[in-house]
Amino acid sequence: MAWLLVVVAGLLETGFAVCLKLSHGFTRLWPTIAFAAFALGSFGLLTLALKRLDVGPAYAVWTGIGAAGTATYGMIFLGDVVSVLKIVSITLVICGVIGLQLSGSAQ
Repeated sequence: MAWLLVVVAGLLETGFAVCLKLSHGFTRLWPTIAFAAFALGSFGLLTLALKRLDVGPAYAVWTGIGAAGTATYGMIFLGDVVSVLKIVSITLVICGVIGLQLSGSAQ
């Protein structure tokens, strides 16, 4: 259950990163409100998960999901440059996240 919280928190991290960009420096109301909601949800769920998990692997999974998700979203929906190196790098981040989860920190 704790790992599920980390995964959802990581997805919410993607949401707050995208909304941060869309807020244009907190000058657009609705993206700013969405940023705050996603950020509070993400940090809240991560906080709950850290009651049961080791901080290192949980934080790495959270940031890995957020980074990979944000980069992927940017390429698909925001016109970010797509390159083989970027896709390979995202794949490596995901592999690292899976490796950390399998490293013996299961709860």
